[in-house]
Amino acid sequence: MKGKLYVVPTPIGNLEDITLRAIRILSEVDLILAEDTRVSRKLLSHYKIDTALESHHQNNEHATVSKQIEKMKQGLSLALISDAGTPAISDPGFLLVRETVKAGIEVDCLPGPTALIVALVNSGIPTERFVFEGFLPPKKGRQKKLQQISDEERTIVFYESPHKLNKTLAQLAELIEEDRTIAVCREMTKKFEETIRGTLKEVQQHFEENSPKGEFVIVLSGKK
Repeated sequence: MKGKLYVVPTPIGNLEDITLRAIRILSEVDLILAEDTRVSRKLLSHYKIDTALESHHQNNEHATVSKQIEKMKQGLSLALISDAGTPAISDPGFLLVRETVKAGIEVDCLPGPTALIVALVNSGIPTERFVFEGFLPPKKGRQKKLQQISDEERTIVFYESPHKLNKTLAQLAELIEEDRTIAVCREMTKKFEETIRGTLKEVQQHFEENSPKGEFVIVLSGKK
């Protein structure tokens, strides 16, 4: 009998944001594949889960994916988690899911937290049509991607690091109209959670006066 792969979302900040089913699955599977075992142990310890843990991240997934497939072919059940949120969304996971499907093994993805949806709904910007861009290219292709974002008519959601936030806002200001609505969400579900909403010019001014700290999700209204 073949095993199974469970894709299990974990909290993006607040440890209470995990489902009862996720806790049960993580307790019952034979092995948990974690992006960073040190981070995951804190969550598992909080819920008294002592399932075996193994590292699975972008630097080793290509080398180890066949080994994980073989374990499931032998009947073991595996759970895949990332440091925070839903695996494969700007995190490792896609490769293992794809190869598991190719091997004819069942994949069961649980619903749960992901920062992009929390930020989108919280932004107050239209949600019925949106596009998610993940992290922008650090160098090559960055300007082209920003141009695409500036021309997009749907709501745009993407992630940004604190040390690049002001540069990104300045680059956007060169490409789009100043009255476009934007929401910059910081540290979602955590102690210092904050959302700055307004026009691009207003939000840009806020972060020029207040040094960016934490993890950011940017939600930008589409081109009119």
